[in-house]
Amino acid sequence: MNAALAILFLFMGAAVSLFIPRYGGAALLFCLVVSLGFGYLIGKVESDRRYLLQLFVAGLLVRMVVGSVIFSFELQSFFGGDALTYDILGWDVLLYWRGQADLVVTDDTVVWGMPYLVAAIYAVVGRNVLAVQFFNAICGAAAAVVVYICAQHIFQNVRVARVAALLVAFYPSLILWSSQALKDAPIVLLLAVAIMATLKLGEQLSIKYGVLLAGALLGLLSLRFYIFYMVAAAITGAFVIGMKRVTTQTFGRQFVVMAALGLTLTYVGVLRTASAQLGAYGNLETMQRSRQDLATAQSAFGQDVDVSTTSGALSVIPLGMIYLLFAPFPWQMANLRQSITLPEMMLWWGSFPLLVLGGWFTLKYRLRQALPIILFTTMLTLAYSIFQGNVGTAYRQRSQLLIFYFIFVAVGYVLLRERKEERERQAIASRRAAQQLAEGNRRYKKWKHAKEKELEDIASSLSEKIGF
Repeated sequence: MNAALAILFLFMGAAVSLFIPRYGGAALLFCLVVSLGFGYLIGKVESDRRYLLQLFVAGLLVRMVVGSVIFSFELQSFFGGDALTYDILGWDVLLYWRGQADLVVTDDTVVWGMPYLVAAIYAVVGRNVLAVQFFNAICGAAAAVVVYICAQHIFQNVRVARVAALLVAFYPSLILWSSQALKDAPIVLLLAVAIMATLKLGEQLSIKYGVLLAGALLGLLSLRFYIFYMVAAAITGAFVIGMKRVTTQTFGRQFVVMAALGLTLTYVGVLRTASAQLGAYGNLETMQRSRQDLATAQSAFGQDVDVSTTSGALSVIPLGMIYLLFAPFPWQMANLRQSITLPEMMLWWGSFPLLVLGGWFTLKYRLRQALPIILFTTMLTLAYSIFQGNVGTAYRQRSQLLIFYFIFVAVGYVLLRERKEERERQAIASRRAAQQLAEGNRRYKKWKHAKEKELEDIASSLSEKIGF
């Protein structure tokens, strides 16, 4: 397996260098260096290290292939036009850093996280969109590894962790969004890292995971601020309620983590930023305007919905949740871009019962351990159900939920698999018991026949001796 992945990686490198000579070499070198860094970190994982390394490389290769095709055939506007915007803004930011141009737009209108990330990559390799795509490919592949760690921590089951990681690594839409120069891949990775760090800190205090959690939260704040608040609320709720039985020790640990995190975020100015953002965006009227803007496209839904009031926002949740979880539907696939999602959607619709089964099991047996994930996915699902008015946007932003939904899908799958295996074991045991009983009966009949024959011989011998 390792040799096959190495050969595929070399073949991929040769193909990119041959067919994209201007940008391929620098992008490949940058990708190799960054992926080696991630590989080193994966090598520090305590269990299933070899499997995770193979999964990371395989997931990265698939994303590199998709990203190279999108770059070569200039399909950015077809799959995700924001990539072109981030390329322009990232280059402008780099020129501004170098003092060669003025920054035309302010940080607030830029949404500074992604353009700054693009600018940082351009500072290393030059203006190279393919390098950004390969970086996002690394983020997407690494997210599968982090999800494995989260699932293993919660359920202590290697099979659940492997299935969840496989789904994240190779689910089509997660591959697509992490193969382009979009901010979806860093967001997904930071979400997974934030939850992983929270789970680890719930178990024991660690400066490493504390720094990791703070860094992930700051990254989310820069990339998509409203997700930051939901993650922060989920983490706070998880620590307040407790991911383990509350004792003096666990209470003290949770208090220390919350205090340290709060002081860190305050020190870097998060409270000031939060106040400004909540004042500008934290009301239903703003949400209604944003929803109306999304509901003007061809794939819009619920155009007549008004979420500017509490009752209106609550009333739209059922419809919004159906579209968020299950759209696009077959009757909505009017063009090629929508139609290519059908195989994936059929897979997702088919796996939804597993999600329900896995979610029920988690709520019943692993509620405290999975509390950060449950709180975050619930809040974001409800928020997107209210906010989203466009099938395409809902389909894209569903990726932020899928990485955690897939953990519950994996639980449901393993439950069914184990039940099937248990039935098979019982059937085998029943067959063996029947065989043993039959063998016992056969031996008994053989023994009985032998005894009867022996008695007959004795009776015959006695008859001869007494003259009968």
